[in-house]
Amino acid sequence: MSAGIPTDHYEPKTSAERWIDRRLPIVRLLVDFVTLPTPRNLNWWWIWGIVLTFCLVLQIVTGIVLAMHYTPHVDLAFGSVEHIMRNVNGGYFLRYLHANGASLFFLAVYIHIFRGLYYGSYKAPREITWIVGMLIYIAMMATAFMGYVLPWGQMSFWGATVITGLFGAIPGVGPTIQTWLLGGPAVDNATLNRFFSLHYLVPFVIAALVVVHFWAFHTTGNNNPTGIEVRRTSKEEARRDTLPFWPYFVVKDLVGLSIILVVFFAIIGFMPNYLGHPDNYIEANPLVTPAHIVPEWYFLPFYAILRAFTADVWVVIAVNWVTFGIVDAKFFGVIAMFGAIIVMALVPWLDTSRVRSGRYRPQFKWWFWLLAVDFVVLTWAGAMPAEGIYPYIALAGAAYWFAYFLVILPLLGVIERPLPIPNTIEEDFDAHYGRATHPAE
Repeated sequence: MSAGIPTDHYEPKTSAERWIDRRLPIVRLLVDFVTLPTPRNLNWWWIWGIVLTFCLVLQIVTGIVLAMHYTPHVDLAFGSVEHIMRNVNGGYFLRYLHANGASLFFLAVYIHIFRGLYYGSYKAPREITWIVGMLIYIAMMATAFMGYVLPWGQMSFWGATVITGLFGAIPGVGPTIQTWLLGGPAVDNATLNRFFSLHYLVPFVIAALVVVHFWAFHTTGNNNPTGIEVRRTSKEEARRDTLPFWPYFVVKDLVGLSIILVVFFAIIGFMPNYLGHPDNYIEANPLVTPAHIVPEWYFLPFYAILRAFTADVWVVIAVNWVTFGIVDAKFFGVIAMFGAIIVMALVPWLDTSRVRSGRYRPQFKWWFWLLAVDFVVLTWAGAMPAEGIYPYIALAGAAYWFAYFLVILPLLGVIERPLPIPNTIEEDFDAHYGRATHPAE
């Protein structure tokens, strides 16, 4: 039951149902989940949860099958991927599903995160839901990075070399951490074995965190575009604010998922390598460095932030001077890259506004959409060479990213005058869709 919202409870009707329910109430849990009272005014921005669930299942299933044919050895990995593509029945399709499924996974999670940031889904009582979601995102990034290394192409090898080298920048313990990650002094067979093992394992950790994420919002109830909580004073009022998750929102989510899958399978069928890098179809060679090392697109915003803070940036110079040279440009970039994710995780405590939804915050809207544009600009800047004007664009984007979370959000809660908010979810629904009709008792 969601945060005290009155709802009907499952009652087993047959003797077999009662026997099972007393020993393992799995049916009760499933029924309670599908009949979860859900705010009736949820819009299309709420369909991405089912897309993320689909992507997780897709990645696990295709990953298990691909692992059956993959050989985690530096002399055989690249050839085993080619074997999957050429000799395994449907292997090319499975690999393209897995590779492009990762891109769909991250596209969906970024839309999901920005929807949460706009509608205030991180605010009380949903802070734990938000934190668990951020843990899922970090685990996704780790899994995707390790998976990118497995094809053992040029970009795989040198991407692993660059990213694991960042840990070596940590004063004192950095070289030890880097050696532990690599399994030796450099990216080699031990690294590939470790990354393969963790790439296979971490998705199941993600699945466990997703269960906790579901449990968390099942307990607090869904947020909605108004940010208003469902009325809890009576069952009748709760029914006027909500609809059962099944069939209303399940069908809506399935329609949205179907449309997205049409585009997804069109990409797999006609342009499966569009988001890949051509250098990764060249076997890894430690003696030849690519002209421009580029990670997958979903890492590019934070890669741009990492590269933005060079030794000639005044804040890096100041911090380096204050810390007596301990924090150099490389270490500062590492701090900035991870800090860009940490400030997102801390947003429940950085946003001081009492109004949850951005729909009723006129000044917030401008700053938020500028953040969304900034994210796209950082993605573009991360794909560009670290020369010319591109580092300055990345630096400006990084500056706004941190300013938004650390300065703008706290100040807006003090100076902004929000618009009038509807009294109930029912009132908002009636204003947008006409007089609500309520399911029969």
